[in-house]
Amino acid sequence: MAVSDPTNTVATPLDTLQRRAGKRAPLRKMEEVAREFAVDHLVMGLPLGLDGKENDWCAEIRTVGSKLAERLGVEVSFVDERLTSVRAERAVRSLGLPKRKRERKERVDAAAAQLILQAWLDHPEIAR
Repeated sequence: MAVSDPTNTVATPLDTLQRRAGKRAPLRKMEEVAREFAVDHLVMGLPLGLDGKENDWCAEIRTVGSKLAERLGVEVSFVDERLTSVRAERAVRSLGLPKRKRERKERVDAAAAQLILQAWLDHPEIAR
C-alpha cells in the first residue's frame, strides 16, 4: 500500500498487507488504513498479462477495488502494473541496503505500490 501527500504530488509506501493463500483479500485492514489516511480516491495495480490483456487475477483485483471503493464512498482507478516489481527491485537495490534486507518481498511490494501510485499521480489519464 502507498499514500500520497495532501497535494497529490508524492507517493509514499506503507506497510505491506499479506494475503494468505486461499484466503480473501484483507478488505477490513485496507479500509482501516484508507480511513486513517482520509483517502479520497483509490488506485489499484492491475496485473495485466505481458500481452496487455486482462486475466482472471485482474477480475479479482477489480472486484476487491470496487468493494473497497464502495465501503469508503470513493472512486477507484486501476493502473497497469506490468513490470512494476522489476522497477521496484531495482529501486530497492539502489538503496545500498544489505542483501538480506533489500531482498525482502515486503520491501519490494511496498516500493511497487509507491511506483503504481506515483504513476497515477503523474498521469491520472493512464487509468484503465
